Amino acid sequence: THMGRAEIEAFLTHLAVKDKVAASTQNQALNALLFLYRQVLDQPVDFPLASVRARRPKRIPTVLSRDEVHRLLPCVEEPYQLMVNLLYGSGLRVSECVRIRVKDVDFEQRHLVVRDGKGAKDRVTLLPEMLVPELKDHLQRIRLIHQRDLRQGYGLVYLPYALSHKYPEAPREWIWQYVFPSSKLSVDPRRGITRRHHISTSAIQKALRRAVKLALFEKHVTCHTLRHSFATHLLESGTDIRTVQDLLGHKDVKT
Repeated sequence: THMGRAEIEAFLTHLAVKDKVAASTQNQALNALLFLYRQVLDQPVDFPLASVRARRPKRIPTVLSRDEVHRLLPCVEEPYQLMVNLLYGSGLRVSECVRIRVKDVDFEQRHLVVRDGKGAKDRVTLLPEMLVPELKDHLQRIRLIHQRDLRQGYGLVYLPYALSHKYPEAPREWIWQYVFPSSKLSVDPRRGITRRHHISTSAIQKALRRAVKLALFEKHVTCHTLRHSFATHLLESGTDIRTVQDLLGHKDVKT
């Protein structure tokens, strides 16, 4: 209980300078100390800390060439190929891809609406022309599954509480269903309701890893690599950087 500002600063500096820990590890240590002081010792830490902060490494993102993309995408197994195609063709984060709902697809305007993306922002991005026929066929199959679920007494998709309260019939409606639903029904622990949730992000990530291995890539390729490649290829094609920024949903062009 005699440790104060100087000791906390010295410990955090030691982690950064001597132990060379990652910034996330140093932040975790700081949060643990703050919890100890505030919750256990009942001593508020109301003074600024001047410790040396661990630096976050600046890594250059991996980008695939167009030829590499065309080599990789056919290696993705079903039913994940369309999803991975959208990661590249629309510049989606994997978490955004799985949460797309039917109403977010605009075939007329050839775009997708990304709801509540990173930073709780909505944005509009591209829907590639070449994916339209496949996506339409996919939605027809998904609609049949939804109709079967309704007949069996299910078919209620998850909606944020405010929406489901305001529009009580919306969870049953086709337009609110996920474009990429899970193959199985499951019990929603929040409400105890049996639903068909969206497919998991980990399933797509694992499918992509298998495809990367099959394509014999030596690069470290992730779902986010496809998003970086989408942006890079647009810029190479002459698309304005501000337009690319908007499509990605970035605040700053530097990111």
